[in-house]
Amino acid sequence: MARILVIDDEESVLSAVRRRLARAGNSVSTASSAAEGIQKIEAEEQPFDVIITDMSMDDPNAGLKILHAAFSRDLFAEVIVMTAYGNVANAVECMRRGAFDYVEKNQPGVDTYELLAVKTDEAVQQRRRDARTVDLWERAAKSQEKVNEKRNAGA
Repeated sequence: MARILVIDDEESVLSAVRRRLARAGNSVSTASSAAEGIQKIEAEEQPFDVIITDMSMDDPNAGLKILHAAFSRDLFAEVIVMTAYGNVANAVECMRRGAFDYVEKNQPGVDTYELLAVKTDEAVQQRRRDARTVDLWERAAKSQEKVNEKRNAGA
């Protein structure tokens, strides 16, 4: 079960995404503004596994502010930015700043909520791989420290 935060100022989108992700067994929190989302990101004891945010809410750069808050809290944050008004410049900027993905809400012939569920699963798997990699690095560093201690003790 992943812990997910969904941030969008459209109640219908917020509810639909929450229902779809909860149906998949996730624990879903919501925020209806960038300010509320940032407050939840900062206040949670454990970081969220995935954050899904609208790009433009009360501020056209709300998604970028959410990205900044997420990475300030957790270097391994997985953030999916969604928008009703996609453009290449926004998508490139979000990806450059570390977004996991950028999803347009109104793609013809695409079930956006199903797409978000798939992208969320992929983001959770990426987060788990990153955590395993860090764990392996830490174990290797501790093992090397022990080898160095033994070597220094014998010198």
